[in-house]
Amino acid sequence: MARDMGTGDFSRSWGALLAAVAAIPGEDFGRPSGCRGWLVRDLVCHLVIDAQDVLITLVTPAGTAPTADATTYWDLVDPPTGDDPLDALIPRLAAAYGDPALLRFHLDDVGSAAGRAAGLADPAALVSTKDKVLTAGDYLAAYVLEWTLHHLDLIAHLPSAPQPPAGTLTAARAALERIAGAPFPAELSDTDALLLGTGRRTPTADETAALGGLTARLPLILG
Repeated sequence: MARDMGTGDFSRSWGALLAAVAAIPGEDFGRPSGCRGWLVRDLVCHLVIDAQDVLITLVTPAGTAPTADATTYWDLVDPPTGDDPLDALIPRLAAAYGDPALLRFHLDDVGSAAGRAAGLADPAALVSTKDKVLTAGDYLAAYVLEWTLHHLDLIAHLPSAPQPPAGTLTAARAALERIAGAPFPAELSDTDALLLGTGRRTPTADETAALGGLTARLPLILG
């Protein structure tokens, strides 16, 4: 695998997400996000934990053959009920920061380190996470979908905020189509395919008709 496979789209999607968070005024941290039940500040706190997970995984070598790739890294799970202890912890932890500037600083600090680690990673190296073994390149490629979805979550109620890069939207859509095992209708934009495919938006009647048999498999909740 070439060194920029996985890491290029990872860096673009993560860099765009960090820049979007940095540009959000402090007063908007109290607005709703696209993650049901979470404010913008809660989502940003979740991104801190995600960045920590990236750092941990990239320094957790595996000594066995891969058991997953960028597609099978993701498990399909039931929609969140609010009972998960970590999901319940996030809003309390986010609120404990008080000043949004402190939360923004922590994400920039840990997030920048995660970005540097991704850039230095050998894509062929085997790493372990979630009881799975995969190459670092596949692991980083899997996170392009995570970053792009959370970028859309971040700006769901902030219409003037910067959108995810077009290239990473396309890459994320392709990843979700591999998980779904079928393409989304060509008439759907990449953003709409991602929002509809993961249940972040309810399809219109026309969209339901266009989705056809794929509707029965939606939403795809990733865990």
